[in-house]
Amino acid sequence: MAHRERKNIRPGLKVTVVQKQDQRSGTQTLGVVKDPMTNSPFHPHGIKVRLEDGQVGRIQAIPEDQKNYS
Repeated sequence: MAHRERKNIRPGLKVTVVQKQDQRSGTQTLGVVKDPMTNSPFHPHGIKVRLEDGQVGRIQAIPEDQKNYS
């Protein structure tokens, strides 16, 4: 899955994330990646990112129109 590999994440990418306080409910937040925070090339729960508005969460999905990794 693309959201679990750091190589697919870049600033400006629109994503949905789950913030730490929303993990139990699964509430997702839509935002734009400012910078990735996970250093490893893969994470089973999703790459942790900081969004442009300052929120932090693990990526759960990348909308279909954003999946051009070239």
